[in-house]
Amino acid sequence: MTPNIPNIQFGQTDQFFIMAGPCAIEGEDMAFEIAETVQQITQKHQIPWIFKGSYKKANRSRLDSFTGIGDVNALKILEKVGQHFHVPTVTDIHESSEAELAAQYVDVLQIPAFLFRQTDLLVAAAKTGKFVNIKKGQFAAASAMQHAAQKVLETGNSNILLTDRGNMFGYGDMIVDFRNITWMKAMGFPVIMDITHSLQQPNQSSGVTGGLPDMIETIAKAAIAVGADGLFIETHPRPQEAKSDGANMLPIHLLEPLLEKLMKIRKAIL
Repeated sequence: MTPNIPNIQFGQTDQFFIMAGPCAIEGEDMAFEIAETVQQITQKHQIPWIFKGSYKKANRSRLDSFTGIGDVNALKILEKVGQHFHVPTVTDIHESSEAELAAQYVDVLQIPAFLFRQTDLLVAAAKTGKFVNIKKGQFAAASAMQHAAQKVLETGNSNILLTDRGNMFGYGDMIVDFRNITWMKAMGFPVIMDITHSLQQPNQSSGVTGGLPDMIETIAKAAIAVGADGLFIETHPRPQEAKSDGANMLPIHLLEPLLEKLMKIRKAIL
């Protein structure tokens, strides 16, 4: 199959790319505000990017947690963002039945970390012909990703991205093993480092996921230094008001200075 992510050329550029946007699609105004800011920054620095946003949140700590504004409504917002800013889009799916629907609106289907071994989900995503971004389970070794990718390949789709989001370390904390980037790159697919979810502190007593956003820059610098092809970044103009994962988001005013530092690192290692 032919790669189908507009404006993204894997292996043909010295620049890293980013997947950036809010955790969840909270509404059209917020999605457009974030997309406009990221678009201005990435165009200025010629950084390829993919707008990300979950059209629904299926994995919540509490029953009363925000899950979305309606599946089709959120997917249509993702589509409008993509068309208005001429930028590719990505969203995550949680069940096989969601793949065909989501594929009508976005360019990349993402497999959540907790579900990366779900064969039916991987096959359903692969059959759409879209790029499939598989996030490594925080409970798994990098080597397990070869098996997940193979399921997509054997379905006839070679458009695969692999994303690391850290590993569980003790109870309710994460740690990043940067060897995973090297090991996954050896599998022959573009590798992305999730620099925000890797700093989550899930299952807090309050039922609200915590995080360590002050460490985002540290994780990002290390990921670029060891050769990550891309970065996954959840960002928001007011993280404290975000309806999902605000505790580990990057405030959007910090995005440009971070990317400027990362570009210097990338240039230094080429």
